[in-house]
Amino acid sequence: MSARCQVLGTVPGFGHSISHSHVRTKRRFDPNIQKKRYWVPSLGRNVTLRVSAKGIKTIDRKGIDVVVAQILARGEKV
Repeated sequence: MSARCQVLGTVPGFGHSISHSHVRTKRRFDPNIQKKRYWVPSLGRNVTLRVSAKGIKTIDRKGIDVVVAQILARGEKV
C-alpha cells in the first residue's frame, strides 16, 4: 500500500542522502502515516482511515463528519 494520507493527499518526497564525502544517494521522505479508527455519526459506523499526523490534527480542527464528506466527494471509499 502506498504511503498516502487519505485526508490531505500527502505523498512521499524524494531527495538525496549526502554522506560526509558528499556522495549523494537517492532517498525517500515518507509522511508519518497512521491507521486510525473514527466513529462517524453521520454514517452511523466506525471508519478506518490511513492519515498522516498532520491529517489527524486537521480532523480534530474540522471534525470527522466534514472530513469524511470531503473524502466521499472525491470518490474515495471509506
